[in-house]
Amino acid sequence: MTNDEERIALFLDYENLAIGAREQLGTTFDFRPVADALAERGRVVVRRAYADWSRFDEDRRMLTRHHVELIEMPQRMGSVRKNAADIKMAVDAIELCFERDYITTFVLATGDSDFTPLVHKLRELNRRVIGVGVEASTSALLPPACDEFLFYERLEGVEPVARKRPASRGGRTPAPPVVEERSADDEQPVTRPEDADLGVIITQTLSGLERSGGGPVLGSTLKRAILRKDPTFSETTYGFRGFVELLRNLEQRGVIELTSGPAKGDPEVAFASEAGDEQAAFELLRTVVQRLTESSGPPHLSGLKTQLRKTQPDFSEKRFGFGGFLQFCKAGRARGVIDMEWDAQADDYIVRPATAAAGGSPDRG
Repeated sequence: MTNDEERIALFLDYENLAIGAREQLGTTFDFRPVADALAERGRVVVRRAYADWSRFDEDRRMLTRHHVELIEMPQRMGSVRKNAADIKMAVDAIELCFERDYITTFVLATGDSDFTPLVHKLRELNRRVIGVGVEASTSALLPPACDEFLFYERLEGVEPVARKRPASRGGRTPAPPVVEERSADDEQPVTRPEDADLGVIITQTLSGLERSGGGPVLGSTLKRAILRKDPTFSETTYGFRGFVELLRNLEQRGVIELTSGPAKGDPEVAFASEAGDEQAAFELLRTVVQRLTESSGPPHLSGLKTQLRKTQPDFSEKRFGFGGFLQFCKAGRARGVIDMEWDAQADDYIVRPATAAAGGSPDRG
């Protein structure tokens, strides 16, 4: 066992999981996919599940085979039980946090937003928190609070029988289905809208890390930063078996470049020095500005992005790591594609083809 191995404590709000799996996925909850996913992240040293087990007889036997400690939360006759399992689970987690300082990660398997304060407290106590829940029955408040969130139905080995469309709990929009297609030669994947979204996620995060950091960006650093932005992110959603495989796919498409890092399997990631797609984007900018200038005079910056999208509907500067369209245009100016002149009267930039610049304008952005 290595010193940096994660020690994990798992707490299952079992009623929440079982009902979510039955009603939303049309199947019974299976612990094995959860156990396998956590085994990839560290050593699970505590496994506890909370429920009124008289209602889950078959499930109880399944969990016992996986060495899960069953915490009984009985439904008393003539009384109304309210949040009993939630309170017991929260108290046990905090108690364990103080008694077992070697535990580095807490996994809360639930979709209930009532556990959000517990997540905040555990992170405040310098513990990593991973959530697990059925997507349609998970509150929109819970995943962003965690360091990482795993949707049960996306785990390897889970096969929903009849997946229902997620209800609008707090406005959460379900992820689009992943459809794997291959080109005719079966070597390169066909580019789909989901792939374009993935390129934006990677390049935008990489751009931020390059601006804020002073050295090369490792693949592991990039993955952690993406998870901090979106704890539900998983490369398997896009059809990749691992994050490095995802990065190599983007490298093949000319979005990024990879070089060997200090550790095997953790490459350094940088923007492609000669990205064909990026060059095409700047050429699109030059062409549109030239056309507009010839037809009606140099355009203002506001509205120019709309004109680019009339020519190329899927254009997005964020795909190339730029934080906004102004930043993209400034990069075009630096590359000699366009020139920008501040128009004080219009409180906006005038954008000209590079050969028609007036020059000497102040930089207001």
